[in-house]
Amino acid sequence: MSTVAGIWTPYQFDFFTNGLLVATLAGALCGVLGVFVVLRGMSYIGHGLSHAVFGGAAASAVMAVNFFLGAGIWGVGSGLLIGRIARRRIIGADAAIGVVTTASFALGLALINRYGQARKSIEAVLFGSILGVDSADIVAVALMSVATAATVVLAYRRLLFATFDPEVAEVSGVRVPRVEALLMVMLSLTILVTMRVIGTLLISAMLVIPASTARMLTNSFSRMLWLSPLIGAVAGFLGMNISYHLDLSASATVILVATVFFVASYAVSGVRGRARIAHLHHV
Repeated sequence: MSTVAGIWTPYQFDFFTNGLLVATLAGALCGVLGVFVVLRGMSYIGHGLSHAVFGGAAASAVMAVNFFLGAGIWGVGSGLLIGRIARRRIIGADAAIGVVTTASFALGLALINRYGQARKSIEAVLFGSILGVDSADIVAVALMSVATAATVVLAYRRLLFATFDPEVAEVSGVRVPRVEALLMVMLSLTILVTMRVIGTLLISAMLVIPASTARMLTNSFSRMLWLSPLIGAVAGFLGMNISYHLDLSASATVILVATVFFVASYAVSGVRGRARIAHLHHV
């Protein structure tokens, strides 16, 4: 009985229940957008944009500007700039991501070195602080989750067409640049609202791992759109509980739980599931 009772012990604390809620929502949110990231072969974009938003976060902390406003404008601007540079086809998308995001990250580091008082808040941005979330963080993640779900439902066909065959979509009247810009904005805002939860260094993992796991389990785009956020949400929920009882970093534990799901799916899905993942590297 004592063991069973101990399982429910952390639910007595508001800081844990708040963290549990936001981690579950963040896992689901990253899972939805991760489908587009993985299918479009953009796994590096989550890592890159999180670094770009870090630059805006550092600037906001130094200038005492509202975090969501400063980092949000910076992140969305970086995402749109990456898309614009990549569409000109002078350099590849990976190079565009590298130039914009590393420059932003370097600027953030320079600001931290120059203004040391911002260091504490920036460390929370880098590594996450799930147990330190407040009502504003929960509302931000919840609103972004609702907005993303609504956008996916309303623009489902355009997103589907532009994801799998952008050239044919363009000929068919789909404004692919607008769809890509919409995706970049959603990614940037998602990274913005989740970076203080799981940290910029781990966001890309939550964008890629649940979607990659779902990809091994199904060939259906529509199934991936509910399976990936489900995996992300469960990873967030279980990761929070495990981290409390084992006294581990919450954000790191969430990622490790998602990784266990990936390894298990990889092991049981057989050759066919592995071939789906291998195919992604050649798209």
